[in-house]
Amino acid sequence: MNELSRTIPILHAEGPDLSYLRADFPILSETIRGKPFVFLDSAASAQKPNVVIDAMSHAMRTQYANVHRGLHWMSERTTDAYEGTRDKVARLLNAASREEIVFTGSSTNAINLVAHSYGSLLRPGQAVVISEMEHHANIVPWQMLRDRSGIELRVIPVTDAGELDLVAFEALLADRKVGLVAVTHMSNVLGTVTPAARIAEMTHAAGAKLLLDGSQAVVHRPVDVQALGADFYLFTGHKLYGPTGIGVLWARRELLEAMPPFLGGGDMIGSVSFEHTTWAEVPHKFEAGTPAIIEGIGLGAAIDYVEAIGLDVMQAHEAALTRHALARLAGIEGLRVIGQAPERGGVISFTMQGAHAHDIATLLDQNGIAVRAGNHCAEPLMRRMGVSSTARASFGIYTTMGEIDVLADTLDRVRRFLV
Repeated sequence: MNELSRTIPILHAEGPDLSYLRADFPILSETIRGKPFVFLDSAASAQKPNVVIDAMSHAMRTQYANVHRGLHWMSERTTDAYEGTRDKVARLLNAASREEIVFTGSSTNAINLVAHSYGSLLRPGQAVVISEMEHHANIVPWQMLRDRSGIELRVIPVTDAGELDLVAFEALLADRKVGLVAVTHMSNVLGTVTPAARIAEMTHAAGAKLLLDGSQAVVHRPVDVQALGADFYLFTGHKLYGPTGIGVLWARRELLEAMPPFLGGGDMIGSVSFEHTTWAEVPHKFEAGTPAIIEGIGLGAAIDYVEAIGLDVMQAHEAALTRHALARLAGIEGLRVIGQAPERGGVISFTMQGAHAHDIATLLDQNGIAVRAGNHCAEPLMRRMGVSSTARASFGIYTTMGEIDVLADTLDRVRRFLV
């Protein structure tokens, strides 16, 4: 059994003992104000296992040089390590080829790349469809595209249960003017997993392309972009137990080849004269400048880690955590969980009658429990659900049932203190 695969039976066991796996995350042994650190904010950014920390440190100490341009041993070795991550991402997403994987700085950068590049191929009179469920990063770039190019922006409403209204979506597609649909694969507020394959079928029947924001989904479940029928899929490294500063855009190769570059300079160049410049082949056409080398190597280590555990195993573990959390929170007087979609991941937003979300988060923090509070960069969704802010607990592979119980017991004390 190697260093990574030793974690697999731990998650398969009944009443999982995660102590072995949690030891891979050194920060989880910290204490906050004398209390054990309970980290329930993985949807904002996940903690990092030793293999990621070590891979990045090892690269900086022993095999660092710029990539793609050095005719020396160290540059070639660093390039191999960095480009190896492209192969791992292609395998993780079941992409048709490694050339379909574009490295970006984040999910936000990836969406902006598509909005600028693919968006430039849309014409006035065409429309882009987003939904009420989107994070601001999947709203604002399309508003900016609308304002500079004259396309129409349409919005899929969300039901009271926190699901996309597919009847309304079908009506938005009916005039066949939609060029692109850009929606989340999993809500960062409600935990709702959207019916991606069904959305793809409806989108393509209307002659449009589909972008799925997988920033949350890829962390919690296996993703097969070919089976989903997506045209664009993106995620960020830091939520997948990797470093910040590295994100991924997957797109069908024919789309990448048809799209103009987004930024100019560095690796995206084929040749340059003062009269004319040619572009590099995909995916490098979209990777201007020196890339995030160390972060790319760290993302590769993170993918090795989650694949050694198994995305299906992680999905089952987090589903059990979510069921347990929903059952415990349902027993707390005055607490309301926002969104009741049956298909959901390990993200739960809630309010408490008579208590502000920031006060809840502050008191939880006094007990060593980290949650997020606020509008979660999703103001339109918050308004749709009739709230201005929520507290949000989100789970990772290291979250235990015991931590869920600590959260529920502390929330009950918070209620008695504040209400």
